[in-house]
Amino acid sequence: MKNANTTRRDEIAAGLAEVERRIAGACETAGRARHEITLVAVTKTYPASDVRILTGLGVRDVGENRDQEAAAKASECADLPLTWHFVGQLQTNKARSVVSYADVIHSVDRARLAEALGREAVKAGRRVTCLVQVALDDDPGRGGVVPAQLPALADLIAVTEGLALGGVMAVAPLGGDPGRAFARLLGLSFALRVEHPHASVVSAGMSGDLTQAIAHGATHLRVGTALLGRRKPFVR
Repeated sequence: MKNANTTRRDEIAAGLAEVERRIAGACETAGRARHEITLVAVTKTYPASDVRILTGLGVRDVGENRDQEAAAKASECADLPLTWHFVGQLQTNKARSVVSYADVIHSVDRARLAEALGREAVKAGRRVTCLVQVALDDDPGRGGVVPAQLPALADLIAVTEGLALGGVMAVAPLGGDPGRAFARLLGLSFALRVEHPHASVVSAGMSGDLTQAIAHGATHLRVGTALLGRRKPFVR
């Protein structure tokens, strides 16, 4: 009989294999290479033990969306060879904590936040990659700048000490066509790269719409449920 630890590893390994199968299929259909895609395993509500299992299975990019949980988990997993991504909405007063562990912040959506992140990154002696989150719907609760404000915020990040402009991020509109939304995001990315050629990251696609994201140029996928399953959240 398998112990609980082995069973959990098997569950995660099966989830990862299925996600990799979907990514490979989408890449083949889109005429893209697998190495163009970075899989970010979003481990919110799951314990550090799951992060260790993912790392053992070859995952090197981990995402979190709540600072309190992310900071503790990053500290507990500091010995692992991981790139940490912060993918959730971020309050300015959390800037110091987030820059202490996050290598990439996907959700920069206002100048005040960018400036705070830059100040704290300089104090910490770090250089953090930032993506501009773009709003592709009319729901302000989901974060993001309107597309017209993208160039100005990107320019600010690019010249802010302690930060590096990585590219763009978006969440598909609820109830909308994710492919259409991601195509729009890719167009905004192309326009951004005219002025900032190295800002090539397109963070788009989650468990339910990763195929459409790959078809429309995503470089980073933020996948949680498909990897780790729907189970009772971990309570520390």
